Amino acid sequence: MVVTFEVTDQENGEWAVLRVSGELDLVTSPVLRQRVHDVVAEGRHRLVLDLSEVWFCDSSGVGVLIGSRRLLRSCQGRLRLILPARGAADGSHVNKVLGALGVRRLFEIHPDVPSALDEDARPLSA
Repeated sequence: MVVTFEVTDQENGEWAVLRVSGELDLVTSPVLRQRVHDVVAEGRHRLVLDLSEVWFCDSSGVGVLIGSRRLLRSCQGRLRLILPARGAADGSHVNKVLGALGVRRLFEIHPDVPSALDEDARPLSA
C-alpha cells in the first residue's frame, strides 16, 4: 500500500498556507519540518498549517508542530492550525493526539482557512 503525503504551499496576503495531507509520521515529518523552515527562511513569519486532510499523526509529527511553533515565536511570527470544524467530536486524529498529549492548548486552532486568515476570528477553544 502506497501512502501519499503531500504539502502544498500558497500565499494569502501576509500569511503562508501549507496544506498537509496523508500521514504525519517519522518518515514524512522531516518533509513538513523542511517546508516550514523554507517558509521562514523566505521571510514569511505568519503561517497556517492546514491539517484537515491529515488522517494520522504520531509523536514525530507533534514534534514538528511544536518545533514550528517555537521557530515562528522566535522570530515574532504566528502559527495557526486548521483542524476539522467538529474537531475531536468527529475523530480528527491530530486533534485527539494533541489533546491526549496535553499540547492542544499551545496552538491557535481554527476550523478552516478563511477563519485562520481572519484577524478578528477567535480560535476554537482548547
